[in-house]
Parts: sequence; C-alpha cells; structure tokens
Amino acid sequence: MIHDLVLATHNRHKAAELIALLGGLGITIRTLDEFPDAPNVVEDGDSCEANAVKKARAIAEHTGLPAVADDTGLEVDALGGRPGIYAARYAGEGATYEDNCRKLLRELMGVPREQRTARFLTVAALALPSDGIRVARGTLEGVIAEEASGSSGFGYDPVFFIPELGMTLAQLSADQKNTISHRAKAFANVREILSPQVVNVES
Repeated sequence: MIHDLVLATHNRHKAAELIALLGGLGITIRTLDEFPDAPNVVEDGDSCEANAVKKARAIAEHTGLPAVADDTGLEVDALGGRPGIYAARYAGEGATYEDNCRKLLRELMGVPREQRTARFLTVAALALPSDGIRVARGTLEGVIAEEASGSSGFGYDPVFFIPELGMTLAQLSADQKNTISHRAKAFANVREILSPQVVNVES
C-alpha cells in the first residue's frame, strides 16, 4: 500500500499542477524540495517515455519511495514534429518559457492558421516498489497561435490555442486546464493505477 508519493520534478510550476491533479487520493504528495540531495536527472532519452521512466526510477531509488515523473513534448506539424522532446530547451540550454515561445512563433511566421496544427504529448511514469514501472499517456490537439495570449499556466501555454474553446491554455483557469490538458489526461490514468494501492485513510 502506498502512503507517500514523490514528484520527480524540480519544476515548481509543474509540481503545483501535479499536486492538484493527484489530490484527494489519501496519499502524502512529496516534492523534491524535501530531498535537496536528490539527483538532477539528465533527460537524454530519445522519447518522452524514456525520459519519464529514467526520472521516476532514479528518484524512487534515491528516496526509497514510490515516485512519479512525466515528460512532455510539443509536436508542430508545420515544423515536421519539432520541437518534440526538446520543447523545454528549444531555444537553447537555460532558455526561459518566453524564449521558447518566441522562437516557435518566429519559425511559424507567415504559416497560415490551418497549417499551424500541433499537439502536446505527456508520458507519465510511475515507479512502484511492488509493481515496477507503469506508464500513462495523454495528448491534447490544438493550434499554435500567431501571438501569445493569457497569463496563466507555463511553458507554451500562451501560444497553444484550443479552437473548441477559442482560448489559449494560458487563458484558462487552473481548474479548466486540469480538466482538458494532456497532463491532466495522463495523470487521470496515473490516478487509476494508484487508487487500488492507496491506504484507506478512513479505516
């Protein structure tokens, strides 16, 4: 049975989102802030799954606790699937969210709206002592906007437009985003994996 779960990320924006997505399970969600000597795992895999599995396994081995990690790629059709797994460092090592968005918009300058289709893919890996590595996925289809809009979220949220809603991800509330996003879909599957293994806090 699981009492604690470690989020294998140093990204505080992502950690806050994951805490919301995994709330109510009866598990104590722990962040890497509680493990200052935890390794900074290099994401050198050739896929989102490889990176997520590597991070989850490393943090579980270091802490001795179940751990969950995720990796997200952004596939833009007009760019042949780029930036893909390199989304977080598209504008170079140490790039800010704004740097990455600016580079993406620059590369798509002049590309018509109907050709700006894109999707987010999130792969979550759950390292469990009793069950090895379990993997969950989530995707979100959209369009890359011609300019950034909205101040919520992080990463490419200000330029990822959802046609059905008429807004970018950064224009949605946290609750709205956590209902439809690629990460929300992946972690809904993580919840299903975790639920049978959670300690019943009422008993």
